[in-house]
Amino acid sequence: MNTITTGTCALVLALLGWGEAEHWRASKRRLGSAAPGHGTSEAVVVLGFRNRGNRINAVNRWRVRAGLRSLDRAEGRLVLSGGPAGGDRPEAELMANYARGICRYRGELLVETESRSTWENVRNVIPLIEDADSIKIVSHSLHAEKARAYLWRQRPDLATRLVRARDYRLGEWILVKPALALLGLRNLRRMARSSVG
Repeated sequence: MNTITTGTCALVLALLGWGEAEHWRASKRRLGSAAPGHGTSEAVVVLGFRNRGNRINAVNRWRVRAGLRSLDRAEGRLVLSGGPAGGDRPEAELMANYARGICRYRGELLVETESRSTWENVRNVIPLIEDADSIKIVSHSLHAEKARAYLWRQRPDLATRLVRARDYRLGEWILVKPALALLGLRNLRRMARSSVG
């Protein structure tokens, strides 16, 4: 191997490692004081991703699966959030069809079909999660962190119930994690400078 090839390989590995580390750190930030397993009820909120057609896209399929693996209790509640931001049908409807039809989820499932932004996702699911003892928000790690930050702004009393979801897995989406981390960090910086969503 020549020096250029070795340097390129090292750079790619460093970039992939950085993306992985950023997602791992984000998955553990802005959580509440409730211990995992605290209380008897849980709500797992899955945030939709811009779906352009009438078929669920790969990102939304993955988010539903991550939401399902985040459920700890048989009586847990899956809350799917997303309006028709990129197409005619609400993302939450497409995700619900996938959860029921393909993933065969038979537990409690609620949908929020009006939101068109992360701020609205959080605002609109509040009535659906207010009674939950623990709340998990599922998306790619930095996007989920942004949503948790919005819950801290909108309803700090509920944000104290935030616990870690299982949306972060080592190596999952590894090739796009650096780009998602760059975008996520930029959005978090913008959010920190803004007084609203």
